[in-house]
Amino acid sequence: MFCGSCMHDNALARALRQLGTDCILQPLYTPIRTDEESVASQEIFFGGVHIYLLQMFPAFRWVPGPVRRLLDQPRFLSWATRRAASTDAAKLGDLAVSMLRGVHGSQRDEVERLVTWLRRDVRPDVVIFSNLLIGGCIPKIREELPNTKIVVILQGDDSFLEHLPLKQRSIAIDELQTLGKKCDSIIVNTEFYAKKMAQLLELSPDQVHVLPLSIDTGPFASFSPRTVSASPVTIGYLARVAPEKGFHHLVSAFIDLAKRPGCESVRLCAAGWLGPQNETYKQTQETRIAEAGLSDRYEYLGSPDLNGKLDMLRKIDLLCVPTEHDEPKGLFLLEAMAAGVPVVQPSTGAFPEIVERTGGGMIVDARPSNFIAIADVLERLVKNVELRLSLGAAGQRAVRENHTTGAQAKLLLEHIDGL
Repeated sequence: MFCGSCMHDNALARALRQLGTDCILQPLYTPIRTDEESVASQEIFFGGVHIYLLQMFPAFRWVPGPVRRLLDQPRFLSWATRRAASTDAAKLGDLAVSMLRGVHGSQRDEVERLVTWLRRDVRPDVVIFSNLLIGGCIPKIREELPNTKIVVILQGDDSFLEHLPLKQRSIAIDELQTLGKKCDSIIVNTEFYAKKMAQLLELSPDQVHVLPLSIDTGPFASFSPRTVSASPVTIGYLARVAPEKGFHHLVSAFIDLAKRPGCESVRLCAAGWLGPQNETYKQTQETRIAEAGLSDRYEYLGSPDLNGKLDMLRKIDLLCVPTEHDEPKGLFLLEAMAAGVPVVQPSTGAFPEIVERTGGGMIVDARPSNFIAIADVLERLVKNVELRLSLGAAGQRAVRENHTTGAQAKLLLEHIDGL
């Protein structure tokens, strides 16, 4: 799969470099997964297999360092995690807590190795963590590099916490609250997530700062505002094919919509990474489409690379990803808007805020499970071409003016200078 957070971090690091900033993008656990050229370091700290073995078999700590380093090789880690979409929080509760405890956890040697590298080889003015769940080394950085600023960008930490067993979840939140207070700044991409995480981590409001979500708009430069087309309207889905992303809700809305007068030719086009654990789930949804007699109006494009994603966005007229969880950001919304495609999203998480800020779509005043309400809004846009095109143009304009990684990089540097 391609990881949304990896893509965002990679684009932001590249934008910082373009501004003349000496910036290192340092992967932890595994190599980053992005559909563009990676600017990340090839060295891996806290290699996923390595830290798992340290947790499960404490004696593994006494294996010579050079031997353990073999498990941190990018090629090996890419191979070992090639079929995994994400970690299973329910199975990794003790490991998550141990990582948050830093030098007091089973991975303390790795904490020492990372901090030694920062102090000896990098000597950074600021260290930016892409989430707080990897912040167990923050106290050690504070101790060894007292003049280095520490910033954390929260990008969905709560989703992992929600799936931890109750005992580990409580401990993890306590640890995160302690770590959060040791940071110079906490950054989020939406006001929704600022309020949610300030409450969860017991942070003071003035410690949490909002920098608008951004994407690299360069690949979308060739997209002009949409015009009237004689082709059937195509609804798009661009996300992991998984229950939590709500693909089944969109399938329900599509089946209902296809029965309505004036919508007899509407199509559904889906793309996104499919993990082996969700193959049966996808087959179930496609069986439902077939039983409704709509197989000839449905297409699945697999997990596209950047060019494949751009091709898909050229062929769809609307985008809808009715996620079941409260999405903290929603990069796929900005990507669709950058291509001139309006979005239709449920009134959950950060969706209302993003759509209101950009004007690039419509919000369904319902939970994602209310597929009838989703179908109602989709029907309105299918039939109202003028409205559909105006929303697409507004979203495209807003993203290009206010949601580029170049603009976010400048804001980030200004924010850091003010700390």
